[in-house]
Amino acid sequence: MDLEEMKKEIGKLVLEKGFYNETKDIPKKLLFAFIELGEASDAWKKGEREEEIAEELIDTIFYVLDTSRLACPSVNMDEMFQRKLQKNRGRPFQYGEGHRSKS
Repeated sequence: MDLEEMKKEIGKLVLEKGFYNETKDIPKKLLFAFIELGEASDAWKKGEREEEIAEELIDTIFYVLDTSRLACPSVNMDEMFQRKLQKNRGRPFQYGEGHRSKS
């Protein structure tokens, strides 16, 4: 299943379960994604099983894709992923890691 297929499945789930489904809910969805990342971090710190950590990471992906469904519905996320991957591949080694020592 690709990102666009996942986005559609998440959209169906949102409607089936009566979850937030309006553009005004985008900030909530982004907050929920952030919360799920925190839960993944906590699970990792506590030494939880990989499946527990993975489940929290998948929750994060759900919220991000659901947000993309509302915030940028005309953008194909598979194509965007490929463009962003190529852009990042073109960046210099440790791009954005300026806080690291250069010695």
